Amino acid sequence: MTSNESGATYAAAGVDIEAGDRAVELMKQWVKKTNRPEVVGGLGGFAGLFDISALKRYERPLLASATDGVGTKVALAAAMDKHDTIGHDLVGMVVDDLVVCGAEPLFMTDYICVGKVHPERVAQIVKGIAEGCVLAGCALVGGETAEHPGLLGPDEYDVAGAGTGVVEADELLGAHRVRAGDVVIAMAASGLHSNGYSLVRHVLLNQAGWQLDREVPEFGRTLGEELLEPTRIYSLDCLAVTRATEVHAFSHVTGGGLAANLARVIPAGLHARLDRGTWTPLPVFQTVAEVGRMQTLEIEKTLNMGIGMVAVVPPESVDVVLSVLADRDVEAWLLGDVVDRSAEHQDGAALYGDYAG
Repeated sequence: MTSNESGATYAAAGVDIEAGDRAVELMKQWVKKTNRPEVVGGLGGFAGLFDISALKRYERPLLASATDGVGTKVALAAAMDKHDTIGHDLVGMVVDDLVVCGAEPLFMTDYICVGKVHPERVAQIVKGIAEGCVLAGCALVGGETAEHPGLLGPDEYDVAGAGTGVVEADELLGAHRVRAGDVVIAMAASGLHSNGYSLVRHVLLNQAGWQLDREVPEFGRTLGEELLEPTRIYSLDCLAVTRATEVHAFSHVTGGGLAANLARVIPAGLHARLDRGTWTPLPVFQTVAEVGRMQTLEIEKTLNMGIGMVAVVPPESVDVVLSVLADRDVEAWLLGDVVDRSAEHQDGAALYGDYAG
């Protein structure tokens, strides 16, 4: 090497450390909004710190952990150059898995993998995550932004997150509490949430050739705006219900659809009967079904069909549950019941009848 030749640099390889540092500075204001009293320190450490001395009030605290991503919905956020809502989806996917067992979400960490760090874009992603954490009542205690040139394109990225919650052992919810005679209550979804986007993109964008800026009268907005509708976060709503009355189980309706996810909290020997006639799916579900010429059972096992969370409660709790959810502006309704398994019923859950409307 001659004296006027320079050696290889990380920047020349496609990794911009200065851009990463700027992204951290931009995101600090959003992360700060998620602070809980138990958070120790701030961003910049090798690990996020959370003071668990508050757990001393529990007789037998169980820590609950969940991790998830957002799937191919990030491709739509990138295509629309709108990055401040995808974090809501990430938080919802994680914390609402925690609350299903009755756990209060305590804190989250995130992982953002990008082809090239655009500081303002990364800050917008973290802004959405932080806002989601505020809605969930949990802290964002740290994360990682990784630049992977050559693996992802300059404008490509993916997000993932992990969360931790706590529940008293004696208050753990699940199939072990569910009994014949219990009532199934549905909580409305805000839209597609964050599951089934490979199907939706295949049907509407690839097969039908619709553009994201297409105005869809049934939606009252563009296709892209409908598809980017953030996931509803139910954790504080569910916790409010558990504090007000007896609940036996929750089911977070994600990939696999309503029946398959509810079946996860129905014990052997019991069956959940769900009535399609109790609600009308949002227009986006009807549109995907019609444009894709999809069979009812096929679309139901992929999309949430307008129900994002389900509660299984004893009959005497129904009025309280509906009242609490109404006070919290969560649309909810009676969806079905739990019965003993009979010759014509399999264990789990199934939908009957036709959709309303």
